[in-house]
Amino acid sequence: MSRGPDAATLLVRSLETDSHRAGCPARVMESNWTRWASATFCGARHELSLDAEMSPELDLWLDALPEADLPLRRHLVADIVVTSVRRAEGIATIAIEALTVEE
Repeated sequence: MSRGPDAATLLVRSLETDSHRAGCPARVMESNWTRWASATFCGARHELSLDAEMSPELDLWLDALPEADLPLRRHLVADIVVTSVRRAEGIATIAIEALTVEE
């Protein structure tokens, strides 16, 4: 029996859904992850690249993202950081790093 989508897939879906709700639809262009573990937790480190049209709503969404509640089934987003935003010709290319842990 399949356990369903992995944390990377869930994170991509959650970011895209959350950006749409915020009025600044973003699309994940690239997503890479590596397994991660500490003495008490297991999870993954994620690096994502998103594209979105530049707008005040996008700026607000990016500012609020580190505190956002991004629901992932059987996982928690322990940390999420916008590491860079490149703007050109009306499009923002956003780099994000995240840490998810298994519940």
